[in-house]
Amino acid sequence: MAKILLVDDDLRLSEVIDDWLTAEEHVVEYQSSGLGGWEKMSQVDYDVIILDWNLPDTSGPELCRRFRNAGKATPVLLLTGRNQIENKVEGLDSGADDYLTKPFSPKELSARLRALLRRFMARPAAPDVICAGPITLDSKARTVTMANAPVHLLPREFALLEFFMLNPEQVFSANEIMDRVWSEENESSPDTVRVHITKLRSKLAIEGEESPIKTVHRVGYKFSLLK
Repeated sequence: MAKILLVDDDLRLSEVIDDWLTAEEHVVEYQSSGLGGWEKMSQVDYDVIILDWNLPDTSGPELCRRFRNAGKATPVLLLTGRNQIENKVEGLDSGADDYLTKPFSPKELSARLRALLRRFMARPAAPDVICAGPITLDSKARTVTMANAPVHLLPREFALLEFFMLNPEQVFSANEIMDRVWSEENESSPDTVRVHITKLRSKLAIEGEESPIKTVHRVGYKFSLLK
């Protein structure tokens, strides 16, 4: 059983979702606006939050971005009728963990929620502040500094760096990183991982210094400050 917040102004769809998830013995709380959703998600601890993309007073991605910037780590699932790759990238980069395109089957929704719950519950408790050489990552403040200078990362880049810093000197394939940092249910790919690693490396670059994110030929990537 999970405690779930549903934020969606589509009353009919919300009733279907509520009935289905309640039948699966979840506890569902409902809000129809971004303001109501924010008041709940910023004050109450949920196991999963389901956000509709189009809300009357804001957007799901904007609400998710605000939530992540507040240091919240609860899994977020976006619901939307938009199915373009650009929309999916925007949604995931806002900090959402998964993305479900309408119309969808309640069974698929349940499967995605189970996947998010498995991944979130399996995460070990991480320190609030992680330091590695000149890099400091504060998971609560959602900030990264490099030699005391701020580094501005998108939510997915932040999650990727946090994963690497929590697992130093361990080699991971692109597929393993995708499964650990991205949801296994969305349409990410190893190429998506490679693009994000390239962007992250450029943001952490120091002239004349080797990147801490190293490529292990034909195997994958690792985070290492060793020469």
